[in-house]
Amino acid sequence: MGTALLLPVAVATLRKRWLGFVGSFVALALGVALISATGLLVSTSAGLENADPSAPSLKKLLTFMAGMSGFVSVFVVASTFAFAVAGRRRETALLRAVGATPRQVRVLVLGEAAVVSLAASGCGALLGLAAAQPFADWLVARGAAPEGFTVELGPGPLLVAAGVEVAVAVVGAYAAARRAGRVRPVEALADAAVDRRVMTAGRWVWAVGYLVVFGAVLALFTTMPPGTDDPQLRDPQNLPVWSLLIDVMAIMAVALFAPLLVPPLVRLLTLPVPLATGAVGLLARQNALASVRRTVSTATPMFLVIGLTGTVVGSTLTFGDARTVQSREALGARYVVEPAAGSALPPGTVERLRALPGTGTTTVRTTWLDGLGGGADASSATAGTIAATAVDGDAAATWRLPAREGSLTALRGATTAVSASLAEANGWRVGDRLSTVLADGTPVDLRVVAVVDTPLSLAEVLLPYSVVAGHLTDDAGPSAAFLTAPRAVPAPAADPGVKVTPAHAWGGDGDARSRSDRIAMVAVLGPALLYALIAIVNTMMMSTGDRLRDFSTLRLTGGNDRQVLSMVGVEALLTAATATVLALLVTTGTQAATLMLVGHRILRSGPELPLSLPWSAIATAAAAGLGLALVSSLVPARLALRARALDLASARQ
Repeated sequence: MGTALLLPVAVATLRKRWLGFVGSFVALALGVALISATGLLVSTSAGLENADPSAPSLKKLLTFMAGMSGFVSVFVVASTFAFAVAGRRRETALLRAVGATPRQVRVLVLGEAAVVSLAASGCGALLGLAAAQPFADWLVARGAAPEGFTVELGPGPLLVAAGVEVAVAVVGAYAAARRAGRVRPVEALADAAVDRRVMTAGRWVWAVGYLVVFGAVLALFTTMPPGTDDPQLRDPQNLPVWSLLIDVMAIMAVALFAPLLVPPLVRLLTLPVPLATGAVGLLARQNALASVRRTVSTATPMFLVIGLTGTVVGSTLTFGDARTVQSREALGARYVVEPAAGSALPPGTVERLRALPGTGTTTVRTTWLDGLGGGADASSATAGTIAATAVDGDAAATWRLPAREGSLTALRGATTAVSASLAEANGWRVGDRLSTVLADGTPVDLRVVAVVDTPLSLAEVLLPYSVVAGHLTDDAGPSAAFLTAPRAVPAPAADPGVKVTPAHAWGGDGDARSRSDRIAMVAVLGPALLYALIAIVNTMMMSTGDRLRDFSTLRLTGGNDRQVLSMVGVEALLTAATATVLALLVTTGTQAATLMLVGHRILRSGPELPLSLPWSAIATAAAAGLGLALVSSLVPARLALRARALDLASARQ
């Protein structure tokens, strides 16, 4: 049989099994749209940054968003296309039985995948163009992007998104086609009935590889000395970035090991089934165990939703708690005065505070230094721009910072205090003179007077406000004021423009940092989770559409519509429960890893944080996934049951 003779088969397959191909089309089109939209934002943001220091870095934020979107969409597209091919094992088996060679089967499957993926990539690119600017507007409205941030359209991100997703779709289809093509004609029909070998060699390699990367990154950050030369590894502010990488590696490893983990989980979750009356639970259990690939494919998007929500939200909350504990331990002031809205104190607030009798007032604001370097090794310098905290007041009375060398009491005039890790990385000592460029381009020399351990609420460089006065590029006032003397709440607490927080209740950077964390979580997780939620509907509808023969068999052997729908509902519930358990396992593991990072790099000498999971976020994600799974499986099943059982039985012949 020549390859050309398979063209009518391909046409008939596209026409008869349109639901499976629509599912693949939707998954890939939305994946291309997601990657292309985030790619356009990343390419447009080059060289841009938000002026608000409390806002998340625009470049980092968009890069994380693009990475997370790409990770989720690539995984879902590969799984969806592989599932679509695996669902056609009966047709593949029949082709092998009538003489089709493995090569012809692969050509047929790859041709169908190429046609669907090329058409979907074009639609996805158009969707990405339409979605990029609204998301840019959302970032501007929340202060995460500068005013006037608009998307510059270009073919590069669109071509990259389309190329990546088409390649992933074809590779996923090819891997499944190879498995089907290796079936011998004599065994074809028997092999089409039940899943057997679901962990392929490639899956083993990738799963173990992700576990190795997970362990390597975690070991690097828990054994690395604080004074490393690389600022990306040294700065504790970058720990959430590496924590996110660890989270993704763990999720990938668990998802790839799912064919091994799902069957024992299904057996564990269905232990009471043999004791129950009726055959609905038993049928659902056996269907899930017999069709492991289908169960894994339908559970994967739900696992991604719950797992990503639990790990990212959990890590964010853990770093927030660590920042709060560290900031309170380091604070020597009694009260912190912050703006009730915005990033700067209202005009006149600082003057009123300093007019209070017996009150010591220290104000801070963030500025930027370029090319800070010098010291004993004149060639040492921090790369690019570095944040610095400008202090106006008594730094030694405001913070209890452990001093490795020198003292904060000498922070006056053209001086600076640097963090111990930054000093160790550059070989700086007390007495060294460092040269730098201020925000307005003015060069200045600073003498190091202290090497201290700085908390996350302060930058790695502290300098007197007098150094930067008159050289700032904006007119914003101080971002906070610290009061060291009063024992009672100061009078400005009644000012509606500010809020006064006792030291024991202060949370580091206050609401500005919490708002920044929320914006970052929504930006990084939002598009990826929305895509994964749509993928839940997509894969459940594909799975239900491929089971019309099963429904007809149950009805012809005495089952009624209610029993068929009950079986479908129980299977959806079992899939959601399995995905939730896997997500809880990976969330627990990543939370433990995050606590190790926090203990080694942030709370080195402070109290330990307990292991806790974000139960409300996990429960919300699980409920959303379960609801979508039930609706997207029961509605198509109910519509299919309107047809006669004999018609359904002959629909795929």
